[in-house]
Amino acid sequence: MHLNTHLMCHRWLVSTLRGHGGHFRSFSVSASSRTVMSAWVIDKYGKNDVLRFTKNAALPIIHYPNEVIVKVHAAGINPIDISMRGGYGAATMAMIRDPFNMNQSGSEFPLILGRDVSGVIMECGLDVNYFKPGDQVWAAIPPWKQGSLAEFVVLRANEVSHKPKSLSHVEASSIPYVAATAWSSVVNCGSLNKDNSAKKRVLILGGSGGVGTFTIQMVKAWGTHVTVTCSQSAEQLVRDLGADEVVDYTTGPVEKQLQTLQKFDLILDNIGGETEKWALGLLKPWNGAKYVTLVTPFLHNTDLLGLADGMMQSGVTIAKKVLKHLRKGLHYRWGFFAPSGPTLDDISEMVDSGKIRPVVEEVFSFAQVPQAFQKAEQGHARGKIVVTMANDQEE
Repeated sequence: MHLNTHLMCHRWLVSTLRGHGGHFRSFSVSASSRTVMSAWVIDKYGKNDVLRFTKNAALPIIHYPNEVIVKVHAAGINPIDISMRGGYGAATMAMIRDPFNMNQSGSEFPLILGRDVSGVIMECGLDVNYFKPGDQVWAAIPPWKQGSLAEFVVLRANEVSHKPKSLSHVEASSIPYVAATAWSSVVNCGSLNKDNSAKKRVLILGGSGGVGTFTIQMVKAWGTHVTVTCSQSAEQLVRDLGADEVVDYTTGPVEKQLQTLQKFDLILDNIGGETEKWALGLLKPWNGAKYVTLVTPFLHNTDLLGLADGMMQSGVTIAKKVLKHLRKGLHYRWGFFAPSGPTLDDISEMVDSGKIRPVVEEVFSFAQVPQAFQKAEQGHARGKIVVTMANDQEE
C-alpha cells in the first residue's frame, strides 16, 4: 500500500507539474552558441552568505515543445525566496523535480532563486503558438524551477502571459507571484470573483505586504468592502489602495478591535499562528463564509515525513480543521500559490484598465541581490522588493 501511494504521487507529480509528461527528449531550438550566463546561485542552504554571483551558470535550454526562454529584465523577491534559501521545502521540491529519485541528493545545486520575472521572449518551443520571440512577458515561476535571478529563465508557455502595456519591467516584476497566490486563495479557495463580490465584506490579516497590497486592490475592484490589519506606518498605503477600514495591530489586541466590527464573508490570513484561534469567529456563520490561510504546514510536513506521508499528514490535519469549523457553519481552507498564465492575462487587463497598480518598496541592481534579500528578510515590507538587470536601470 505504501509503495502504491508513492507511485500514485509520482504519477500525479509528473503529469501535473511537468506537463507533456511523455516528452523527455530535448527540443532545444537554440541558435546561440552561448552555454553560460550570469546568475546569483546558492550551492547549499543557509543565510545570506550562501548567495554567490557567477558568470558560468548553465544557460537554460528548451527540453519540451511547450516551453519558452525568457530574457530577464527584472525579478521580484518574495518571502518564499528567503525560506527556500534556508532549505524550506527542499525535500518536496526535489521530489517534484525528480519524481523517480534518479538523481543524487543535492542535485538541485547550483540553485537559482527568484519567483517573479518580467522580460522578453527569446526562443519558443515547437508547440508554442501564443508567443513569439520579442514579446514582452511576465510570469510567476513555480518554486521547483530555476528562478529569475539570472540572465535567462525557461518556463512552460502556459505559465507565461503578455506583460501589461502600462507597466515597465521593474513595475511588472512586482506582481505575478503575489497575484497568482492571491487569485488562487481568493477565487479558487475563497469562491469570490468579479461577478459575486459586490457588497461582500473581506478581512485581510497582514495587509501591507505583497499579497495583501495586491488583494486589497483586486477585491476592491470587484466591489467588496475591505478591512485590513497593519501597523500605523502602513495605514496610509493600504487606504490609498482602497481599504475601507484599517485596524492598527500596534494599539492593542487586534482581535478585540475586530470583534467590534460587522462579521465577514472572507478572511485572508497572511499572519498564521495564533490568529487561527480567534479569526474564524469573525466570519458570518451558515452563510458560506470562508477563512483562507496562506500559513500552512504542508511543506513542513512533506520535508519532515517525505512526500506520501507528508501529504497524508497534511490531509489529516486539514480534514480535522474543516470538520471542526463546518459544524459551526464556517469554511476553513488552505491557500496556495498556483502558477497560471491565463490568470495573469486577467490581471494584466485589470492593471491596464487602472484597477491595480504595482506597489514597489525598493529597487536594487543585479549586483545588489544580497542587499535585496537582506531588505526582504527584515519583513514589514510595504509592497515588493525588485531586482533590475543593469541595462534596465532607466525603466
